[in-house]
Amino acid sequence: MGAWLRRISMAVLVSALALAGCTRDPINSPYETGALAENTLYTAFVKRSPKYLDPARSYSTDETPYTYNIYEPLYGYQYLKRPYELIPRAAAAISQPRYLDAQGNELPPDTPGEQIAESVYDIPIRPGILFQPHPAFAREADGGYSYFPLRPGELDDKFYVPDFPKTGTRELTADDYVYALRRLASPRVASPIYSLMADYVVGMQDYGKRLLERDAELRRGLPFGQRDLPWLDLREDDGFDGVQALDPHTLRIRIKGKYPQFKYWLAMTFTAPIPWEADRFYSQAGMAGHDLSLNTWPVGTGPYMLAESLQNSRHVLARNPNFRGEPYPCEGEPADRAAGLLQDCGKPTPFVDRVVFSVEKEAVPLTGKFMQGYYDVPQVERGEYGVAMLVAAGDSADKAELYRDHGIQLPTAVETSSWYMGFNWLDPVVGRGDTPEQQEKNRKLRQAISIAFNWEEYVAVFENSQAMVAHGPVPPGVLGYREPPAGMNPVVYDLVDGQPRRKSLDIARQLLAEAGYPNGRNAETGAPLVLYYDAMTGGGSNPQFDWMRRQLAKIGIQMDVRSTDYSRFQDKMRRGTAQIFYWGWVADYPDAENFLFLLYGPNGKAKQGGENAANYDNPEFDRLFEQMKFLDDGPEKEAVIARMVAIVQRDAPWMFGYFPMSGGAYQQWVGNAKPTQMVRNTLQYVKIDPGLRVSKVHEWNTPRWWPLVLLAIVLALAIWPSYVALKRRERQTAFGASVRAAPPKKEQP
Repeated sequence: MGAWLRRISMAVLVSALALAGCTRDPINSPYETGALAENTLYTAFVKRSPKYLDPARSYSTDETPYTYNIYEPLYGYQYLKRPYELIPRAAAAISQPRYLDAQGNELPPDTPGEQIAESVYDIPIRPGILFQPHPAFAREADGGYSYFPLRPGELDDKFYVPDFPKTGTRELTADDYVYALRRLASPRVASPIYSLMADYVVGMQDYGKRLLERDAELRRGLPFGQRDLPWLDLREDDGFDGVQALDPHTLRIRIKGKYPQFKYWLAMTFTAPIPWEADRFYSQAGMAGHDLSLNTWPVGTGPYMLAESLQNSRHVLARNPNFRGEPYPCEGEPADRAAGLLQDCGKPTPFVDRVVFSVEKEAVPLTGKFMQGYYDVPQVERGEYGVAMLVAAGDSADKAELYRDHGIQLPTAVETSSWYMGFNWLDPVVGRGDTPEQQEKNRKLRQAISIAFNWEEYVAVFENSQAMVAHGPVPPGVLGYREPPAGMNPVVYDLVDGQPRRKSLDIARQLLAEAGYPNGRNAETGAPLVLYYDAMTGGGSNPQFDWMRRQLAKIGIQMDVRSTDYSRFQDKMRRGTAQIFYWGWVADYPDAENFLFLLYGPNGKAKQGGENAANYDNPEFDRLFEQMKFLDDGPEKEAVIARMVAIVQRDAPWMFGYFPMSGGAYQQWVGNAKPTQMVRNTLQYVKIDPGLRVSKVHEWNTPRWWPLVLLAIVLALAIWPSYVALKRRERQTAFGASVRAAPPKKEQP
């Protein structure tokens, strides 16, 4: 028993000493020993893996860190400049279209848009671009493909692309873009962009119908739901005239009429190249059952390639060894140089060797690991973390000090998106009105409400000051946006000392009286004016709703909230029965057309099923919109946009709410970090300092051994009385008397 107690005490002390002296990384590190010292960026994804990595299907924000860094569309956006500037990626240059009339004759560049029957884009492809190493390109000595066709049983032990030992590559050609654009029409792909593309690209709609017939023929006789289907080879016919490869490095795309915004579509991964070899490789029997497809293992020419993929657990992007190394930009916004964002001017990208995405089921452990230094960026594609941390720092001095001590970078940027409150143009009270007299009265009512509704206060209270109050529908970062005071809304604001100031409530009350509602009551009946806010969720006691009621009550208007679930709210919007509503829009591309079309009459939601949720209809605005959409970027287009904005400022079909902020959260060792909603291939530009990371992680996660040592001492003290009692018992006789050593006997003489 005594030996056992001694062994327990020694074990506790030895364990404490071993833990204190034998760890290179903190014991709570989620990574292998030494991983933090590598040139690897660590980030997270929440709850589930991205669903679609096939560029023809991908349309979700959480997929963009993978798709935009693995694939290369023809165009992209300059990382640092604002407004956003389109630049070539795989293309050698931004192509200016040629214009043709209905007879195919070439027209001058300044031909009015309505006279142009077709726009022809001849896009040069950079020579020498190589696809990433992939088994789809692997070949044998005789020239045959290594993994097509697969022999029986050859796929049995292969569930990941790295399970195939042989890889190959080849040069990117114009035919790969042709194949990709044909895939958009394939019924097996079901691309969300197909119907829109087919409206513009010559011959694409008819091609889609032919593919539907071919697919039906290939499926004939197969069981319903069969996953392994015969390959639908998109090289088998001549395709369609709208997309052609003139030579290995020249792609031709033909567009109906004139549509300058088409160039922005070429910066989306929908138009990224797809090699036919990859499509053929993944179409083989058994691939679907092993979850091997472009959705799970993409094939591209971008700076990174998918090297590891464990669904709902971990994904790893590794540097594409075949990537050519594009230079880091040398120009940006005025403040970028002071922020150190131009220090790497001209250096080849990417800077980071690997990007590791680890799953986090909940936000709390994600934030905790970020503060411990185990994530360099919480989530690459999301901007709310930085905003939330800024808000937390503003609310808590302790949080502010913690972020400051950790050197957390929290830069912000205004998103190319908009939130607004709309008036339904079909409503008799707040809408257009049936007669010229009623139209003027309704306009003054909307203007009065727009003045009373204090968006500066709303942003401060409900957006924690992390948004910019809007004066019109076009956000910053887009050609046509004008910074106040130049772009000030004169209906709602006065210019005081060079700055916009919201008009007084007296002006709002005067407009309300002129609208026929003095002191908020109908001038003819004396009945109070009650307006209805149609909300998609929540109850009448919601603090946001209470605040809205108070805004209108300031000028005597009562507001009633009609709250429904999202499905019924959508139905109201489709039928045009809502009165006042809250709506938002996120840009697909940085052009004013992508916001102004939300007010274009023929896009009315109730009558045409479009995105004009307010059902606004103004012939002069529509005429200018049709003129603007044909204009190339430049002063003329900006002037037309300014006239359109002035019209909607006066008509007030929206209360121009705010443009939200997005904010990045980056560790101090992350360089070249600039938040952006539009540029999606940001991983190519960021860099890290692994040495600084290791130092800080050790500093922030240094084990506190004194509790363990104290525990050992307490344990020893607790054991000691038992040990003493045990030794005492061992010295006792069977009758309870202690056994004493007999004195030495005296020797007899």
